[in-house]
Amino acid sequence: MMRILLTGFEPFGGQSLNPSWEVARALHGLPLPGSQGAQVTAAQLPCVFDQALPALQQALTQHTPDIVLALGQAEGRCDLSVERVAINVMDARIPDNAGAQPIDMPVIAGSPAAYFSTLPIKSLVAGLRASGFQASVSQTAGTFVCNQVFYGLQHALAGQGVHSGFMHLPLLPEQAAHWPGPSLPSWPASLQVAGVRQALTLLVAHRQQGLSDLRQTGGTLN
Repeated sequence: MMRILLTGFEPFGGQSLNPSWEVARALHGLPLPGSQGAQVTAAQLPCVFDQALPALQQALTQHTPDIVLALGQAEGRCDLSVERVAINVMDARIPDNAGAQPIDMPVIAGSPAAYFSTLPIKSLVAGLRASGFQASVSQTAGTFVCNQVFYGLQHALAGQGVHSGFMHLPLLPEQAAHWPGPSLPSWPASLQVAGVRQALTLLVAHRQQGLSDLRQTGGTLN
């Protein structure tokens, strides 16, 4: 049986919801179409720099997954954003949930400047679009706790053959309705759950079939 770890974050920045956890917990234990019994386990991570990586490592050790998809909230994103690369820096624009605000600090001192996702990011985006979900390759996961977790995930699993990576999600409508400033895009929870479920189904199929990633453009000009 293939084991899938799906992580999401607690709310942060004064919010009462975080779509990443709402989606992850909705998919916990649910079967995936055509996955031959793949097991989805959800784990919530704290939005706290000092606690996020230990919580992630505990989940990895406990569940020994074959696939890991970490989810995060990204206000302003209008689609399912499949992250390409995690960078070894923490530069927090706002404090985390414990009040910490690191500036220009490494995620893991002495480690590589960056790690790439080991998910088939181009195939995943193409498959999501073919299934009717807006999706794109993102070139930056930011420099807050999302990027820290993405970097720590790739560092922890380097060379182990686990397919792992990060996806950012849009706001929920109930968040966007009260967000300060200009109007921001949002997706209802049901659509986000369906999109991530399809993403997991595609990732399982890709791993089972032993396919290479697509070679097609997914870059940007700026």
